[in-house]
Amino acid sequence: MDRSINRIELRGRVGQDARISKVGESYVARFSIATNETIKDHMGNIREETTWHSVSAWKNRDMPDFEKIRKGMCLYVVGKMRTVKYKNQDGQERLFYEVLASKITIE
Repeated sequence: MDRSINRIELRGRVGQDARISKVGESYVARFSIATNETIKDHMGNIREETTWHSVSAWKNRDMPDFEKIRKGMCLYVVGKMRTVKYKNQDGQERLFYEVLASKITIE
């Protein structure tokens, strides 16, 4: 069987200050990051398209001080894509995708 790869690298701007929570003896930061891509549409017009990514990061040696992650700053994030399932207040199952960061560099 071929080995599968789940790796994502993003370089973009933070959408809001990191929300930091204590979980047991560790900390997790959650924030969004925007990446931009310049594309040419079917009419030949060039436009910029923004994609928003949700990021979660657990404190480890490859992480900056989470308090320094602020809106507008440029970050380089390495991690993997994962699917998160949860039930909303109405009991309906919801699904969203997030990047589980293994390394973050402030640029």
